[in-house]
Amino acid sequence: MTRLFTNRGLDLTILALTAAAILSLGLIGGYTQFVIGLVAIWTILCVGLNVLYGLTGLVSLGQVGFFAIGAYGHAILMQAGFSFWLALPLATAITAGVGALLAVPAVRMAGPFLAMVTIAFAFIVEHLAIEWRSLTGGQNGLMGFDMPGLFGLSFGERELVVLTILIAGAALLAYRHMAASGWGMAMAALRDQEVAAGSLGFDPFVTKLTAFAIAAGAAGLAGGLFATLMQFIAPSNFLLSQSILFLFAVILGGAGTVLGPLVGAAIVVFLPEMLSGLAEYRLLFFGALLVAVLLVAPRGMVGTIAAFLPRHRDSTPPASRDAVMAFIRPETRGGLKVEGLGITFGGLKAVDDATFDAKPGDVTAIIGPNGAGKTTLLNMVSGFYVPGRGRIETAGQDIAGWSMHRAARLGVARTYQATRLFGALSAEDNVMAGLPRGRGGAPFRALASSERRALARGLLTLVGYAGDPATPAADLPHVDRRLVEIARALAMRPHVLLLDEPAAGLMAGDKRILAQLLRKLADCGIAVVLVEHDMEMVMGISDRIFAMDAGQPIAFDTPEKVRKDPKVIAAYLGEGTLDAPARTLDYVPGAMDRLITRKLCAGYGAADVLQDVELRVGQGELVALLGANGAGKSTFLKTLSGLMAPSSGEIILEDTYIQGKPAHQIVARGLVLVPEGRQVFPDLTVAQNIELGAYKRREQPGPEELEAILTRFPRLRERMDSPAGLLSGGEQQMMAIARGLMAKPRLLLLDEPSLGLAPAMVEELYAILAELRDDGITILLVDQMATLALAVADRAYVLEQGRVVAQGSAAELQGDEALIAAYLGGSADAEAPELREVV
Repeated sequence: MTRLFTNRGLDLTILALTAAAILSLGLIGGYTQFVIGLVAIWTILCVGLNVLYGLTGLVSLGQVGFFAIGAYGHAILMQAGFSFWLALPLATAITAGVGALLAVPAVRMAGPFLAMVTIAFAFIVEHLAIEWRSLTGGQNGLMGFDMPGLFGLSFGERELVVLTILIAGAALLAYRHMAASGWGMAMAALRDQEVAAGSLGFDPFVTKLTAFAIAAGAAGLAGGLFATLMQFIAPSNFLLSQSILFLFAVILGGAGTVLGPLVGAAIVVFLPEMLSGLAEYRLLFFGALLVAVLLVAPRGMVGTIAAFLPRHRDSTPPASRDAVMAFIRPETRGGLKVEGLGITFGGLKAVDDATFDAKPGDVTAIIGPNGAGKTTLLNMVSGFYVPGRGRIETAGQDIAGWSMHRAARLGVARTYQATRLFGALSAEDNVMAGLPRGRGGAPFRALASSERRALARGLLTLVGYAGDPATPAADLPHVDRRLVEIARALAMRPHVLLLDEPAAGLMAGDKRILAQLLRKLADCGIAVVLVEHDMEMVMGISDRIFAMDAGQPIAFDTPEKVRKDPKVIAAYLGEGTLDAPARTLDYVPGAMDRLITRKLCAGYGAADVLQDVELRVGQGELVALLGANGAGKSTFLKTLSGLMAPSSGEIILEDTYIQGKPAHQIVARGLVLVPEGRQVFPDLTVAQNIELGAYKRREQPGPEELEAILTRFPRLRERMDSPAGLLSGGEQQMMAIARGLMAKPRLLLLDEPSLGLAPAMVEELYAILAELRDDGITILLVDQMATLALAVADRAYVLEQGRVVAQGSAAELQGDEALIAAYLGGSADAEAPELREVV
């Protein structure tokens, strides 16, 4: 890991700063001494808030409430006869307990809701301090607290400030050690990716509650010291604006850094004092300077300075491949057995009666078209969803309904369809987050020993990661993010490994390396469960394949048998029973092409998903673009519409090159995308959604245009004043197409219009598409159901792994082997398909 200082260096820096602050008291006195005491008190409070906000990412605007509880609790206990040395820890414990109680409902919220809860808490505490006069003294406050004594020495203000500085130094040291421990890793993981943190065995609720209790306890400790230093407390000392300043101090100093609370506290306390001569203008200057610093140094003072200082680089070599393979070999060979598993969302059976057996040492693939329920099935196995019925048996236990962190601790690891790395942590720290920590862990024991770091680097090497292990995960390219996530899952020493589309976005060579790795992992005794759309890879490495369609299991057998199964072929290509109207007159190519792409390449990060795609759409033609999930169809449409920039190649719309132009300019030129999933505006009415399609038109649409659209889509007529979010899926799809037509497109792009629709609605929708085709509207259609698309298309192209592998008329491509291979992969001994013209 790349760090500014070694941990030992940070400890020595804190000790040196603590000693310097104490020694400075011998040179100063009076009010400056008092201000230094306030800085130390603020540092203690901000250290706790740094745990909550800097490490865990939770925003609390109610810390002044805990500050007040600690101050009043300490004062009341001392007036009741308790000594300073007993009252201070008791008040701290009471405040931490109140923080834990508030955390029980609060940490289940996020963002502004959590902030509002903590603000309400601060208001409650303030009003209790005012109204509970018998205990708090009301507006008159409390005063006259005995100074502590130690070994016969009575403390004065100087001695109390020394004690406060020592406690502040101890708090900074405690934060440094906790941040480097398993608890600190858990908090940082929850801050960046709560779902992924749960799948590594971290308990989100307990971790957040602990952070909340630490922040509250630190505020209570600071409050007790504040009461003794001030010798008087009243509600006016604990205004809500103080909470905002506490948070400012943490952000200003550098949230998540070790020295940030000290720097922020010093600035926020000393700066108003330095500007005291400006009288009524000092708060104005104070606020302006705070805003300026935050704009110039968003990472805080410490984080910004650290970026310019030389860094310490750990030179620990990676563990050997043999050591890594021995580490990941499961201690017990426990496979995965799923029986009758099902879940329902709002009446929709997302998964129904799923049953399969993933044996140790086998690669078991789960396949199916879009909406089949593959990821939903993984979510139930990993504990993200609670199944409605069925069993999930592994390691001799039924884990159906277990939480993610509990299933992870048993040995069920997973990766995600969209990678979920901890962006602020380095690649190797992400992997170390998955290494076994022991139940509970030690809050102050360093997580990153040289042995663990070597193991993490060895795991990165094993999966093929060749970058710098110290690179922050947020800066990694797409391919490396995939590899780091797999390495992190392996760090958990799982006996069941769930992989959700691990090959997505990888180049062909990287896929081959990944396939070899998965086979070796299975040979170690791990039950590998793979969801993947690259059928060549699936057919090549799988021992058994579980096929699904619309949540229903349709096959569970060897790759060769599944590939030839009529139900599987029908699930991917469609049943072929759609009765779409044929063209009234045969299509005759126009005088010019409406769209041309030449050697078009595009992708995410370093990997190109599209590779040299060449395609033409003639004026008035309906062209289908076919291929399996992950072939690059949606990426192609996004590139055409300007939602992502091509890495190379040309896109010609009529006579104009449009590659690289922003989406709004492309829409204005007449290329309109109806995206996958409809993307309606749910709170707007149907009429408003449709009218938005004409936003880029120079002339306003007349009532006759809207009437023509309603004639074409009669289902929408009675729903024009209804919110779009209340429409059925099919009605939303019709509305999305109507919105696209309102733009008067030169070329209409349709992305998966049949996805998630009932068969009757699909037939009605495709009848409308046939009408649009016959009316001369130029359409480029993407639909995974190849039979549906070919029923209305004039011509079609077949994509496989981002390349066009076949093209021809719709009739010629019906049932062609290249089409089947693109969806289900070739046979075991088949060579990779090449581009050819169907004749």
